[in-house]
Amino acid sequence: MISNRELFLRHVAQTSDASLQFEVEKAEGIYFYDASGKAYIDLVSGVSVSSLGHGHPVVVDAIKRQTDRYLHTMVYGEFVQSPQVQYARWLVEHLPGILDNVYFVNSGSEAIDGAMKLAKRFTGRSEFRAFEKAYHGSTHGAMSILGDETARSGYLPLLPGIKHLQFNSLEDLELIDERVAAVVVEPIQAEAGIIEPAEDFLLQLRKCCDETGALLILDEIQTGMGRTGRLFAFEHYGVVPDILCVAKSFGGGMPLGAFIASREVMQKLTHDPPLGHITTFGGHPVSCAAGLAAQTFVEEEDLMSHALRMEERYRLGLKHSSIKGMRGRGLFLAAVLKEGVDVGQFIALAFENGLIIDQFLFSADSFRIAPPLIISEAEVDDSIGRILETLDDLKK
Repeated sequence: MISNRELFLRHVAQTSDASLQFEVEKAEGIYFYDASGKAYIDLVSGVSVSSLGHGHPVVVDAIKRQTDRYLHTMVYGEFVQSPQVQYARWLVEHLPGILDNVYFVNSGSEAIDGAMKLAKRFTGRSEFRAFEKAYHGSTHGAMSILGDETARSGYLPLLPGIKHLQFNSLEDLELIDERVAAVVVEPIQAEAGIIEPAEDFLLQLRKCCDETGALLILDEIQTGMGRTGRLFAFEHYGVVPDILCVAKSFGGGMPLGAFIASREVMQKLTHDPPLGHITTFGGHPVSCAAGLAAQTFVEEEDLMSHALRMEERYRLGLKHSSIKGMRGRGLFLAAVLKEGVDVGQFIALAFENGLIIDQFLFSADSFRIAPPLIISEAEVDDSIGRILETLDDLKK
């Protein structure tokens, strides 16, 4: 009989020639289980998706309740659907007043593409500024602003009028001018290895956008929904975007994204021409029900404060001769290894020790620590012990 792994390689399109090919038998809490019953601690959360871990009852119950009512009804924006309406209300109640209009989509890439279209439509301009080592998705527009020349090279030509700036470079902000529709930036660079903005960099970026009439688009696809200890990472730095993009944990484990702006800005998609952005499955009622249930739980159980406490626990516990330091906030962390320590070998050995860990796209010396926000103190300590054991094994 042909195994699932063989069928996977034969019929499921691959993204590289080196996929992990880990076959999940079941998942519960912060753990994955293979066919033998071995448990693996999830320190990736599906890349910041599974904030409540796997199979959380509040999410599962919300999904079941919604599936008993209705699934897909009509293309987005035509019917009034309670899960969309209630999640939009919850969201704007937790955002600065200017961000009062939500456009639900399917994913982070679509949120970015929608935000870019909206910025062009509102400003009447066509150029964009983005940042080196930034990742915003893989659709055509999102890849055009991806901050890695090698990753972009196979798909040229991409969108014109895009320049990439150095993150944290005040000098590079001079490249933002009256031709720019928007600047797209992560408040904390994720795939660069969890790089925070220096000093008042984001405030200066906000000022530059105000002076030139460019919109500021914040990509909170990985950082949003409580992972950094605040609902949104921009709250740490005193800035407010013109357009906010969310996805990943926004759906509570289901596919969901959104771009959010003021009603004045968003109205530009409705006319001259109408249907400026359309999506069939965006804001799927089951996804919205799951997302709202998950975020309500995050808020009611104060998992954002918990994330900050667990950050401190990781920082105190991850002391090893192979670890150079830690970066990040909350449960959005990078452990930086010293020169000569092979991150790829470490991750492979960590897998054998029951840890699901990955490295960043644009940071060769560090690995990600982003477990579900529900992780307990004992589970943090267990994961720390396994990381330290793996590093010891790597030195042998």
